[in-house]
Amino acid sequence: MTTLMSMPKVDVVRQQLISHPISIAMQTPESVRTFMEHHVFAVWDFMSLLKRLQLDVTCTSVPWLPAPHAAYARFINEIVLGEETDEDGNGGFTSHFELYLQAMKEVGADTSKIEHFLGLLEKGTSPDEALALCNAPDSVQRFVKQTLHLAKEGGTHEVCAAFFFGREDIIPDMFQVLVQELTSKGEAPACLLYYLNRHIELDGDEHGPLAEKLLASLCKEDAQKWKEAEATAIQSLNSRISLWDGVLADIQK
Repeated sequence: MTTLMSMPKVDVVRQQLISHPISIAMQTPESVRTFMEHHVFAVWDFMSLLKRLQLDVTCTSVPWLPAPHAAYARFINEIVLGEETDEDGNGGFTSHFELYLQAMKEVGADTSKIEHFLGLLEKGTSPDEALALCNAPDSVQRFVKQTLHLAKEGGTHEVCAAFFFGREDIIPDMFQVLVQELTSKGEAPACLLYYLNRHIELDGDEHGPLAEKLLASLCKEDAQKWKEAEATAIQSLNSRISLWDGVLADIQK
């Protein structure tokens, strides 16, 4: 039976993502801005995976009922607390998305597309239509659509697999490469470095290991669930690779 310890196909795709040439390509301020203009959509759609897990693992309805697994409910709620209201590095609190948006503005990156996108959502426009109307890059549209479809239609174990393999497990290694490349070239603004290092710290030391335990708890001894989790993990990693391919193509124009 497939388990977290026996997913060689996932390991192969994971390594492909870590070694993606996108980090090497960010050699100028303009390339950093291009990266952020794409990546901000992934920062935003992460919350849909997290909120789906919060719906499934905790209780967000009225009347309230005790969560079946208090430890996992606390874990998810702690991540929500950090993602929505983390320390901003200046004595205040902000969401990681807003922290990233601030970093974009500080480096002169264009925030008009993501802000237009959010404005359309607030007016009731569907996410798919909003992505098209704000002229998000094709690779961004595919990435966000895949994430939102999974968040709405996937099983809890599949959402957790994407959350763990596609975000919490890979982000420390992926961002560490970015930090090393950016700092070696002197192209990393302090605000972006704070965001990247904050995720390396939280996801590597706390969130990643707990997300792994949650996935194991959701799949237990169910071979079919492990198979579906593996397929979702591969899909999520490949989706990120495609997103990076799109960024790289724009940088190299």
